[in-house]
Amino acid sequence: MTYPLIGNYGINPDDFESERPHVAGLLVREYSEVFSNFRATDSLASWLKQHSIIALQGLDTRMLTRILREQGAMRAILSTGNDDDASLLARCQQSPKMNGLDLAKVVSCDVPYAWSAMDSTPFRLSTNQSSRSGNGRRYRVVVIDYGVKRNILRRLAAHGCDITVVPASYSAGEVLALAPDGIFLSNGPGDPEAVTYAIETIKSLLMKKPIFGICLGHQLLALALGGKTFKLKFGHRGANHPVKYLRTGDVEITSQNHGFAVDPGSLDPSKIEITHVNLNDGTNEGFRHRELPLFSVQYHPEASPGPHDSDYLFGEFLEAMDHSLVKPHG
Repeated sequence: MTYPLIGNYGINPDDFESERPHVAGLLVREYSEVFSNFRATDSLASWLKQHSIIALQGLDTRMLTRILREQGAMRAILSTGNDDDASLLARCQQSPKMNGLDLAKVVSCDVPYAWSAMDSTPFRLSTNQSSRSGNGRRYRVVVIDYGVKRNILRRLAAHGCDITVVPASYSAGEVLALAPDGIFLSNGPGDPEAVTYAIETIKSLLMKKPIFGICLGHQLLALALGGKTFKLKFGHRGANHPVKYLRTGDVEITSQNHGFAVDPGSLDPSKIEITHVNLNDGTNEGFRHRELPLFSVQYHPEASPGPHDSDYLFGEFLEAMDHSLVKPHG
């Protein structure tokens, strides 16, 4: 973290996006021992200790950020021991590279479960994120969990969906046995090409039900359609990334968190329409199938806490399920 006041907000369960933190460690310049927030229930340090996550302060994190911007994302090792630089470097080099690393299986749920907004901590939506339920019916959606954010589940529920979350390892047959109206491919960490079991599952689902993917789900859908992905020199992190929606010409301000991207040139233009592009570096941010009800985006339209420019995509998923109910595919 490069911001100088880490810890001053404390920790509160309302803002959690997963059951537990999934970081290996945390580096800060200066940690604030005192937290002051009316919602806070615990300190950051106490919360990290509860989950056995190492955290270090006193580092020049802005310098580290500048190094990463020049050299690209790198492996790292954190140590509080007396090891010399050479032994630490050797241990770091023995750690697995991100390329070829399947982390979805690490963060996915172990067993399927039904989810509703009541299962999560209270979360108030702004008026421009009011609930929508299509034609008044509810939709059965299976969410394949590669590391799903809770606010994705909140947005699907707010749009009138009954949600079943299933492990990343679920087969196409197991997904279809739940009789969904639509299938959602979640976000998650790691190299998409390493999640081979998910790619095969998605291939078997392509002509069965409407599919909506976000982040890793976007990359996996591209791979299932015959595309390719590549590792970025450094990932897209945080809010306020401008993305152009090519269908309308609108520029959306988006929230992003990914280290890999889809190669748009690897997708068959006769079948796939590129819908979104990153205005900072020109990378792909979204596509849809020209005939089948399949679409995905690289960024996070569910945001949390914002921005909310791209929430319309959840409505488009409902429209795809509506159309599929009238004219089923496959």
